[in-house]
Amino acid sequence: MPELRHDWRIEEINALLAMPFSDLMFTAHQVHRENFPVNQVQVSTLLSIKTGACPEDCGYCSQSAKHDTSLERETLLPLQEVIDSAKTAQAHGATRFCMGAAWRNPTDKNLERVIEMVQAVKGLGMETCVTLGMLTDRQADRLKSAGLDYYNHNLDTSPEFYGNVISTRTFQDRLNTLEHVRNAGINVCSGGILGMGETRQDRARLLQQLANMKFHPESVPINDLVKIEGTPLAGVEKLDPFEFIRTVAAARIMMPKSYVRLSAGRTEMTDEMQAWCFFAGANSIFYGDKLLTTDNPGASHDQQLFARLGIQAEAGQAGSVHM
Repeated sequence: MPELRHDWRIEEINALLAMPFSDLMFTAHQVHRENFPVNQVQVSTLLSIKTGACPEDCGYCSQSAKHDTSLERETLLPLQEVIDSAKTAQAHGATRFCMGAAWRNPTDKNLERVIEMVQAVKGLGMETCVTLGMLTDRQADRLKSAGLDYYNHNLDTSPEFYGNVISTRTFQDRLNTLEHVRNAGINVCSGGILGMGETRQDRARLLQQLANMKFHPESVPINDLVKIEGTPLAGVEKLDPFEFIRTVAAARIMMPKSYVRLSAGRTEMTDEMQAWCFFAGANSIFYGDKLLTTDNPGASHDQQLFARLGIQAEAGQAGSVHM
């Protein structure tokens, strides 16, 4: 098969996901070794710079104003607080600092404040990433001019299952924002959430959407649903851990040069499950006690796990964008 493909058929992806587990792990690990240092993991930290009161109705999210999750609304953080958090993250080994705001889309005024944060974090020598909701092409250009390295905007799930999770924006809206980001020359960070009640076919379709983009996302976060009381998905049945690992492996095979990140849900994963994910090709994680509003394993636990597995945190380096 060609090194990079953008023409994956759904039958091929379903066949990957249905392979005997050992065969799938072996294939994914081979692909990983061919494209990345095998025992290195890139480390990022995620900070919520504006929490709560989001007008969207994403069924998994504690920050939606439409869900009663007892989350207090907070205004945009002061610049110095963001800088202090970035310095702490850097001291714990993070090379990329990601900032998330609970907006449907940023106003131009708010975007200017975020740009100040991006420039300050860049000044520390860290890579920068933001997730702010939908963007116009002009806003994406402003972020690029400010030096932003990555923009996160997840597809979340398959086009077919999407309406079961979100009604306040369309799947195409998400694709449009990613197009604006790519056209601006910013690295794309886009993945999805597993365990929302979707089928394996939906997971295959999510991977197909990502891998068949003109350029693969430079970073592909794969989240395991964190069930939050007060959200519509609080009672959904938990996904089989092996199904999660299979999806990580398929992502590695289909997007061989992308960073595949274990994101939300790691507090629910055993160390053994995470080890399988690293073997299958996951090579990025979030450090820190929180991912926006949900719990995350502490940096010390991750460091201990890395030591047990013989994994090293990757040194920082800015990624290049396909143009």
